[in-house]
Amino acid sequence: MGSLPHVVEDCHGIVQIFSDGTINRHENIDFSAFKIHDDGSVAWKDYCYNKLHNLHLRIYKPKTTTTATTTAKLPVMYFFHGGGFCFGSFAWPNFHNCCLRLASALNTIVVAPDYRLAPEHRLPAALDDSFDALKWLQAMANDQNPNGGDVVDGVDFDRVFITGDSSGGNIGHYLAVRLGPGSPELTPIKIRGYVLMAPFFGGMERTKSEAEGLPEKMLTVDLLDTFWRMSLPIGTKADHPFANPLGRESPNLELVKLDPMLIIVGGNELMKDRVKLYANRLKELGKIARYVEFDGKQHGFFCNEPYSDVSDSVLSLIKDFMLEHSS
Repeated sequence: MGSLPHVVEDCHGIVQIFSDGTINRHENIDFSAFKIHDDGSVAWKDYCYNKLHNLHLRIYKPKTTTTATTTAKLPVMYFFHGGGFCFGSFAWPNFHNCCLRLASALNTIVVAPDYRLAPEHRLPAALDDSFDALKWLQAMANDQNPNGGDVVDGVDFDRVFITGDSSGGNIGHYLAVRLGPGSPELTPIKIRGYVLMAPFFGGMERTKSEAEGLPEKMLTVDLLDTFWRMSLPIGTKADHPFANPLGRESPNLELVKLDPMLIIVGGNELMKDRVKLYANRLKELGKIARYVEFDGKQHGFFCNEPYSDVSDSVLSLIKDFMLEHSS
């Protein structure tokens, strides 16, 4: 008799792949560390943007947009959550808090899509879904959806920004390369810039911060490797274009025109040097890219503590970035 199936890949016990190819995903996750900070200043509602894959997004609107005396339309910020492409959702309390904070502090409409997760749906599924989420808003703007009235109300489609945390930051890079300056294929939506929070990139060659294994609460180099093995197409490695934007097989960024980027990372992150390398390369190539490093902070510091003092500093950076690139 053959041996019973055993775990061959494990992400925090949340997602496991067994030796026979079966996948076990645990939905009962302890979120007791995250208390929802909803003061009622932001209204939010969920919508299905992809019926085929049953994918939803959540729209957050500051309630000031609904008053009779308010006529100014608000910019839009897409927020793509993290989770190594293997877990996460806008409904998770940490990401929900993050979006509430972005909407209220920046006085902006936040759109937070979910996307298909690996290993059930390996890349490029998440990338394709993220693009579809933008196309959904375009359809609303073009009045192609009869149920879109409450979506388009108060929205300035000419001022759209993309923000992503971790794997969401990777998605932000992908969208920037795919869409190009001003995102002409999304007209009347015009993307003005990208905010990448510790974008999840990989590569076969270790950076200094990865090799040193900076101590983080959640991340280890082994876990990063696991994420890539579970999310990349089977048989590929971490220099794949989906993982390494500077790899040999990736688009030549020298030939790619990009919208402005704000790139944020914690000083104690394993991925710090890889993110810095990416930002420096963009600047060397003449792209508009600002790199900001927060001393002593670990991965996910903004999303996990969006109401902290350091997050106030992050929000100030984002606000200035949005104002600078809104015209």
